[in-house]
Amino acid sequence: MPAAAWRQVGGRVWTTAGFHGLGLLSAGVAFYVFLALTPLFAALVLLYGLVGDVGSVHQQMQKIVALVPPDAARLIEDQLIGAVTTSKGVVGLALLVALAFAIYGAMRAASGLMSALNIINEEQESRGIIALTLRAALLTMAGVAIALVGLLSGGVFAWLQLQTSVLLGEWTSTLFTLLTWLAAIALGSAGFAMVMRWGPDRRPAKWRWLVPGSLLATLLWIAVSFGFSLYVAYVGDYNATYGSLSAIVVFLMWLFLSSYGVLVGALLNAELERQTTCDTTAGPDRPMGERGAVLADLAEGGLSGDTVIAKRALRQAERCQHRRG
Repeated sequence: MPAAAWRQVGGRVWTTAGFHGLGLLSAGVAFYVFLALTPLFAALVLLYGLVGDVGSVHQQMQKIVALVPPDAARLIEDQLIGAVTTSKGVVGLALLVALAFAIYGAMRAASGLMSALNIINEEQESRGIIALTLRAALLTMAGVAIALVGLLSGGVFAWLQLQTSVLLGEWTSTLFTLLTWLAAIALGSAGFAMVMRWGPDRRPAKWRWLVPGSLLATLLWIAVSFGFSLYVAYVGDYNATYGSLSAIVVFLMWLFLSSYGVLVGALLNAELERQTTCDTTAGPDRPMGERGAVLADLAEGGLSGDTVIAKRALRQAERCQHRRG
């Protein structure tokens, strides 16, 4: 796309963020993620116990919680220690049952994110309860699997950094730090792309059309984590305002900002689809109107955000009138 098209896409992202109520959607996703925190860690610890030492999870997770604000890191650490403690000695059928309940509890976050993606993609949820539950379960398990790969990769990079620094010198420390960050960005982008592809109720988009939004979501999440950590440490005094609840408030605020960044990435992908007349859906190319995705069946490139919103409101009014008739 030429630079002018990207400017149009950026303008519509800015305008439609308010139309979709991205702040309210992000707050809802953050709430569901907060509820899913404990079962999500339980699923991660239980699965990690199948391939490694469960007791080492806490040590490796310290690298991850270092990215988040201190109060939120302390809350995550407490939940993680609880999950590690309760998972010791769980084997066999008990392990499968515990893992199933943990994944089921963590599915609330996936369900909330799927609902937000439907709104961003202007889709109406038509999947049945069974299909919707299975989709949420698969996305949750995929997220846990990506987290496991990240944990194992971090351990491998740390071991390689230690071994090569002895043989090749201290410069390898910088190299493997860079490789660790590149691997983290790649894994994060892959996870967000999977959610953006299979979360909304529509024909999946081609992978290349998901790259800009998933990469933006990952970079925004990293920026939010570091930026909000600095804000909490040097500017905002949550302890003075919220007292003993400060850790929960900081954690929820961090989840809200992180969710907002992810949804901005999804909104970017949505507006990129709106910009082009090409078939952005998976499979062989189809004519417009037969692609199984609202935004892929529209051609509104070149329109301003206000014009798109006006046309969208007109379509909604026509649908409401048709239903009444």
